[in-house]
Amino acid sequence: MKLNVTPLSMVNPSTDSMLKKVHSRYALVVLASKRARELLSGKPCRVENRANKFVTNAMEEINEGKISYEMK
Repeated sequence: MKLNVTPLSMVNPSTDSMLKKVHSRYALVVLASKRARELLSGKPCRVENRANKFVTNAMEEINEGKISYEMK
């Protein structure tokens, strides 16, 4: 019997999908942490399915392309 099992990820959205929006893992971590701090201070969330955690919401925003950044 063959089962169709989808591997579960600890990070949702997946890191691979977020790295398509950001050039490196380091930039992803910095961007998500800065946005999570903004959400913590009361800035409005830009995604519909809001999670209970600020970092998760920040990563969803990055994944959906609602946050951008500029390298100086």
